Amino acid sequence: MLTRRHFIMTTATMFSGPIVAPLSAGTWPSEAQKAEWDAQVTPPYYDPATSNPWGLHPRFLPTRVLAKDGLRPGDIHVDAVARYLYHVEEGGTAMRYGVAIGRDDLYEPGIYTIRRKVRWPHWTPTRSMIEREPDLYAQYEDGMEPGPDNALGSRALYLYVGERDTYLRIHGTPFSRSIGSRASSGCVRMVMAHINGLFEQVDIGVTARLYPA
Repeated sequence: MLTRRHFIMTTATMFSGPIVAPLSAGTWPSEAQKAEWDAQVTPPYYDPATSNPWGLHPRFLPTRVLAKDGLRPGDIHVDAVARYLYHVEEGGTAMRYGVAIGRDDLYEPGIYTIRRKVRWPHWTPTRSMIEREPDLYAQYEDGMEPGPDNALGSRALYLYVGERDTYLRIHGTPFSRSIGSRASSGCVRMVMAHINGLFEQVDIGVTARLYPA
């Protein structure tokens, strides 16, 4: 079981500081449309380490850090306290990104498997989301088409326990200023330009560990 005490004792030594839903919507975008949207959400002359039109705290920009020995390359670790996502690389390093996590008690720490990944996904709110906040979500009960305003943004990594879809995602967000906060209905949010880079590096079948907040 992942406890807060275990998190504090272990993840503090994992990484060092920096080195210098069901598809209810109906249509899928073409590759040309996806490329157009990618350009729309990527800043001109984009440099992951320095580009910041979103006004994020600099610590939330993508940064390569050292990783503790023994971490499996390819796996993802989400530090819910510092609001970081780490993607472990070969050679003892990891890429660190700023994230937003679930608000209140909606964040669900645990060990998950990424069994699906989608570029410019559809999104359908869960029944519990609609019941909890009907004014916000009921209008999308039949699904929301892909695009820059979609709640899952430009990319989504789908979290499973065994063969069961948890409906939790690591995904892009049109609400970039939420990064660093507790803002979502349970998912892990990233800046779209950031998850676009991460997405290409993540393999199906890797583990995502979400530590307690």
